[in-house]
Amino acid sequence: MTLLIIAYLGGALTILSPCILPILPFVFARAGQPFVRSTLPMLCGMAGTFALVATLAAVGGSWAIQANEYGRLVALLLLGVFGLSLLSPQVASTITQPVVDLGNRLLNATGGSRSAPTVASSLVLGIATGLLWAPCAGPILGLVLTGAALQGANLETTFLLTAYAAGAATSLAVALVVGSKIFAGMKRSLGVSERIRQVFGAAVLAGVAAIALGLDTGLLARLSYASTASFEQAVLDRLHAKSDAGARSEVASASTMTTADTKQPFRSDLPVEGRAPSLNGAVEWLNSPPLTTEGLRGTVVLVDFWTYSCINCIRTTPYVRAWAEKYKDQGLVVIGVHAPEFAFEKKINNVRQAVRDFKISYPVAIDNDYKIWRAFENSYWPAHYLIDAKGQTRYHHFGEGNYRQTEQAIQDLLHEAGNEMAPGAPVTPDAKGAEASPDLKNIRSGETYLGYKRATNFASRENLRADTAREYSIEKPNLNEWSLSGTWTVGAEQATLDQPDGSIVYRFSARDLHLVLGPGGSGKPVRFQVTIDGRAPGADRGADIDADGNGTVSSTRLYQLVRQSGDVEARNFEIRFLDSGVEAYAFTFG
Repeated sequence: MTLLIIAYLGGALTILSPCILPILPFVFARAGQPFVRSTLPMLCGMAGTFALVATLAAVGGSWAIQANEYGRLVALLLLGVFGLSLLSPQVASTITQPVVDLGNRLLNATGGSRSAPTVASSLVLGIATGLLWAPCAGPILGLVLTGAALQGANLETTFLLTAYAAGAATSLAVALVVGSKIFAGMKRSLGVSERIRQVFGAAVLAGVAAIALGLDTGLLARLSYASTASFEQAVLDRLHAKSDAGARSEVASASTMTTADTKQPFRSDLPVEGRAPSLNGAVEWLNSPPLTTEGLRGTVVLVDFWTYSCINCIRTTPYVRAWAEKYKDQGLVVIGVHAPEFAFEKKINNVRQAVRDFKISYPVAIDNDYKIWRAFENSYWPAHYLIDAKGQTRYHHFGEGNYRQTEQAIQDLLHEAGNEMAPGAPVTPDAKGAEASPDLKNIRSGETYLGYKRATNFASRENLRADTAREYSIEKPNLNEWSLSGTWTVGAEQATLDQPDGSIVYRFSARDLHLVLGPGGSGKPVRFQVTIDGRAPGADRGADIDADGNGTVSSTRLYQLVRQSGDVEARNFEIRFLDSGVEAYAFTFG
């Protein structure tokens, strides 16, 4: 239920996003029409079509992307005719009378039409609008689409995307009701109904042009990141805080709690959240034979959901390692559950190498089929769950941070299990490179995927072409835009360089820039060179390159390429690959 609420609120917030601007003319052209017969069917058609297309795009592969492109072309033609019929039925009639008649029948909004709009015509207009709507990918939509990709085609996926679309439709309906009253007043007082209709026609054509030129997913998406991402993150934080409030507040109070009778056993105030889910279903265990919830009874268990290329997980790992080491003799068992986000993270050898690189010595369950993930009803990387000695879940936390509270919860449950250790200072890991905590106050760039399923803010002159080799050229990017140069094949999850001397450019604003890269199927190392504002990075180099910007992609993982040493400001990042075959997945920032 919480995820449905988050998705609905995220959709409602799209009214504040510039990405909504191109479709507003299609919606407001219905101002003054009956709500039940005109506005409601149109908004339902828009919401339903978006949910269907987004579900197929998340789970259906390149064929779904191609089918949606054809649908968008038809929708652009239909709405272009609609705009012409609003602007001037005579001009439209000269171009093509049969199609214009269809446009007029669909909208019934021209001055010459006396018939009432039909539910069917409004529904068709809504479907066309839904095919063209490309909401900016903020934190909430990112969460919904990630869940869709992981869970596959099921009712939960469809419900979440429908809730998101319903939220957007609700905010549009409110705006349309208010707008209708304003336009009705203008018509009565000024007698300019014909001019208003023509203005709507011009606005519709401008919206069609903006979508055809890709402004809805380029310039407007860039403006949207700053305008709505903070609102969406606030919604996520507020709802997560409510769900965690009991656990967090009680952890804080437990450290100062005393008992009247010192002979009474300690009982933590952490709430019982239910029986611990099963740990069955892992395809393999590392550092340990398979473990079970029943077999761990009598110990305190920390379950850490992670995936090895996730920057948030990487920054949490030093704390999990430190807890495992500090409390291993006190009765704590740490279990890492590796649930992959990308296909390459399903390769057991890749995970095994990551476990070595991160110096993880505690047990790791490889959850390639997401059976443990689903048993815990988890939706986040990273996520921490604490299970007490009786096999009950007593605490959870999602995301980075909250380290002191989590460690206090560990101490409480160990004390409750009979361990008489003296409370000590919390761990303070000496994290370096990508493991270091982010510079949150200076981050203005967000996670950006390069595969076509979730790609946003692409700024090359050429449009992305799914699963097909294409020559791309670099366009000067604005903040949070990226471009390709050279011959690349853009797949669902990654962009693959087909010929040597290809580049990726990104204009970003953050202390750290990371890029998930791999050498491709051949496994042959790929050499690369990084420049910042056209120069060698020098003191601003990341942990995986030298001062001249040179580095090598030898395995598929996250590479830290930039760490600004001085004041954090917007910079132009370029990585040029000297060899072909590299696979690029996602940018993250810190």
